[in-house]
Amino acid sequence: MKDFKIYIGIASALLLVYLIAQYNKPTPINWESTLYYNDKIPFGTFIMYNRLGDMFPDAEVTRTNKSAYEVFSDTLLMPGNYLVIANNVDLSKADYTAMVDFISKGNSVFISAFAWDGVMMDTLNVGVSTELTQKDISVNFNNLKLKQAKNYVFDKHITDEYFTKFDTTRATVIGQNSEGHANYISYSFGKGKLFLFTNPQVFTNYSLLKPQSADYAEKALSYLPANADNVYWDQYQNHDIPTDESPMRVFFQYPALQWAYYIALAAMLLFVVYEIKRRQRIIPVVEPLKNSTLDFVSVVGKVYYEQRDNSNITAKKILYFSEHLRNTFGLKMDSQSPEFTERLANKTGIERSLADELVNHMSYLARQVKVTDYELIVLNQLIEKFYTQTGSYGK
Repeated sequence: MKDFKIYIGIASALLLVYLIAQYNKPTPINWESTLYYNDKIPFGTFIMYNRLGDMFPDAEVTRTNKSAYEVFSDTLLMPGNYLVIANNVDLSKADYTAMVDFISKGNSVFISAFAWDGVMMDTLNVGVSTELTQKDISVNFNNLKLKQAKNYVFDKHITDEYFTKFDTTRATVIGQNSEGHANYISYSFGKGKLFLFTNPQVFTNYSLLKPQSADYAEKALSYLPANADNVYWDQYQNHDIPTDESPMRVFFQYPALQWAYYIALAAMLLFVVYEIKRRQRIIPVVEPLKNSTLDFVSVVGKVYYEQRDNSNITAKKILYFSEHLRNTFGLKMDSQSPEFTERLANKTGIERSLADELVNHMSYLARQVKVTDYELIVLNQLIEKFYTQTGSYGK
């Protein structure tokens, strides 16, 4: 019993030291592009969402997490401006038809995203790509009243995306980048307008903290009627997740409390093991045969885990996947070519939606300086899904 009290004392002291160290440890910056209205991280849209009342002073701001068809088909839906700022937008035929009907009644819809899928892009004959350059791409408006003498410059490749094609007989170009490519266009339907914008990170916290960037974002949204009575903020395209209401959310919200919870569980487990050991007879331990291959894999895995170089791992996975495409299907990886997605789907027999998602995600990761755990996991899941659908496995 005396030994046990010493063990408890040492464990308690170590736990206290660890909690103090965790409490004082600076929180690393999360560069994930969530575009979520309540996220205060650099690429969240907390500031944008809370400034909607300044840009539309007479409007009531409402969040929606239903599909476009459900929202626009609601007979109780009031006229106003509808905003979608997301990483990916995918509208079905029913979504698009309901949206056009809403616009035709004199309303405005503003959509900004990196990746565009669904019937809307096919109907409007719109394509999107990324500028292949190391320099930061600047942007400006065509309207002389809004145009700045010097282009608006955004760092971190925030304004690299642009429209590769659109129906010039129907679309109006509102803004373009320094390469002469349109990044902001509009379509008229009945009494209203549809606005398409290729650079959603313009509206993030990171951008809006800079006066020049905030000015550009405000001017971009000035095309929507300022006297609207309602502004709808779409979270469905951003895969809105309901808030966890369980009591344990407090522990898992803060890393220090989360680790304290795990350590407490581990301490209880050790206590149980200690008590069981005291009450059972000694059983001779039979050493298993040493597996040197397993040890090698374990060591390599620990090295990658400790370094946490997600960018390096991502580059290797994309490289190995490119080699697999070339050796197995005779395809040369070209994520920047609009036609590559179609060739990939036709040659390998995978679903077109998977081909779009896989190529868009690889293109997005290729532009990132830092890759998060979540983004790396998504890449791995997409590649595994590819192997499953094709029936051929790479490295």
